[in-house]
Amino acid sequence: MDKEKPLLFFIGVIALVAIGFVLKVAQQVILPLVIAWLLTFVVGPVVNTMTRRKIPLPIAILLVIILLFGVGYMGVVFLQGRVFSIMAEFPKYEERFGILTGEISRIANLKYNPLEDYDWARTIRDLLLRLSGSLFNILSNVVLIIIFLVFLLLGKPYSKYKLLSAMSGDQAEQVNRIVSSISSDITRYLSAQVLISFATGFLVWASLSFIGVDFALTWGALAFVLNFIPTIGSIIASIPPVILALLQYYPTLWPAVVTLVVVTSIQMTIGNVIAPKIFGDRLNLSPVVILLSLLFWGWLWGIVGALLAIPIASAIKIVCENIHELRPLSVMMGSGRRYWRASNEDG
Repeated sequence: MDKEKPLLFFIGVIALVAIGFVLKVAQQVILPLVIAWLLTFVVGPVVNTMTRRKIPLPIAILLVIILLFGVGYMGVVFLQGRVFSIMAEFPKYEERFGILTGEISRIANLKYNPLEDYDWARTIRDLLLRLSGSLFNILSNVVLIIIFLVFLLLGKPYSKYKLLSAMSGDQAEQVNRIVSSISSDITRYLSAQVLISFATGFLVWASLSFIGVDFALTWGALAFVLNFIPTIGSIIASIPPVILALLQYYPTLWPAVVTLVVVTSIQMTIGNVIAPKIFGDRLNLSPVVILLSLLFWGWLWGIVGALLAIPIASAIKIVCENIHELRPLSVMMGSGRRYWRASNEDG
C-alpha cells in the first residue's frame, strides 16, 4: 500500500490537470451548465412552491423562465446604459484627475510624476469593455443557460424516486438524506447570499444618492455583483465611488471622506456582523481557500469565474460536510474560528 500511495498521488494530480484542461477547453458549454446548476438552487424553491399550489410543473417552469428572461433583458439594458453614461462623462473626470495629480506633485515637491505618463483613459476604457464584455458573454449564452435550467428543473422532482428504485432501501435512504441536506444547504446559502448582496447594493446606492455622488446606481449595482466575492469584492467595490467623489467635488475633500466612511461602514457591517449571523461558522471559508478559488476560477473563466468562485467553493464545502469520508476536507476548507473559540473556552 505504501508503494501505491505515490502512484495514486500522481494519478490524482494528472486527473486534476485533465479536469482543468477540459473545463478550460469546453468553457462555452460547461460555464452555462454551472450557472444553470447554481440557478436551480435559487429558483427551485419557487418552482416547488407553485407545484404545491397545484400549478403544473411545466407551467411553473415556464413562469420562472419568463421571469429570468425579463431580468436578463433588464440587465442588458442597464449595463449598456451604465457603460455609455460613464464613457460620455469620462473626459471631464480625466481632466480633473490630471489637475489633482499635478497638485499632489506640487505639494509633495516631486520632480517627476509617474502618473502623468500613464494612460488612465485607455486603461479604464479597456477595463469597462472587458467587464461589459464578460457580462454580455453571460447574457449572450442565456439561451443555453435556460435550456440547461429547464432540463435540470424537469428532472429534479423525480431524482428522489430514481434513487429509491436504483439502490437498496437503507442505502437509498442514506444517499437521499445526504443529497437532500446538500441541496437544502446550498439553496439556503445562495438565497441568503443574493438577499445580502441586494441589501448591500441598495444601501450603497441610497447612501451615494443622498451624498450626491454621480452614477450612484452604477456603484450600487457594482456592490451587488462584487459582494459575491468576500473581502476582495467589497474592497474593489468601495474604491471607484470614493475616487469619483474626490474628482467630482475637488478641491473639497469632505464628500470623498464621507463616501469612504459610509461605503466602508456598510461593507463592514454587512460582511462582518450580518452575514456571519446568517451563515454562521459552517460556511465560513478559509482565506486561503478564497484566494485559491479566485485565482483558479478567475484564470479558468475570467471575471465570470471569479464571481462564481465562492459559490462553487461553498457548494463543494457543503458537499464535503455532508459526506462522512470527505468531512476532514470540509474542516480544512473552513476558517477554523469555531474550533479556535472552542479551544480557548476549554483552556
